[in-house]
Amino acid sequence: MTTTRFLFVSFLALLLTACASGGGYSRSSYPERGYNSGRYDGYARCYDCGTVERIDRTYGERTSSGGGAILGGIVGGVLGNQVGGGSGRKAATVAGAIAGGVAGNAIEKNNNAAAMYELFVRMDDGRRIVVDQRDLNGIREGSYVKVSGGRARLL
Repeated sequence: MTTTRFLFVSFLALLLTACASGGGYSRSSYPERGYNSGRYDGYARCYDCGTVERIDRTYGERTSSGGGAILGGIVGGVLGNQVGGGSGRKAATVAGAIAGGVAGNAIEKNNNAAAMYELFVRMDDGRRIVVDQRDLNGIREGSYVKVSGGRARLL
């Protein structure tokens, strides 16, 4: 009975973690930031290509939604349940769930605090967009890039 109850509670907790939202950005152009002052000066060589005008480095807040702690607790509890027998197994399950929850929360906080780069790109057709990504991969101000899948790549 306790195993069935544990699996049911674990399943419910897993479903709740699917509802957690990330702290990422989801914007694709400047108008919401008031940066649409450019005008179309020529013909477009490539619809998805443009020149990086500016790069800003931003840092996320060291916060967590609790999803990492819940997922870590479930994994830790399942792993702890595999150890020992009798009351030792129960203690190992509880200890594993606690340790997994602490570790999952710390991992989520570190992931949210990682550096992000905002690339301000003037596209060939005159549009100006902002691309948010975690790494630059050699991109600098003035670089000619292609934007696809929400990422900028050097050409």
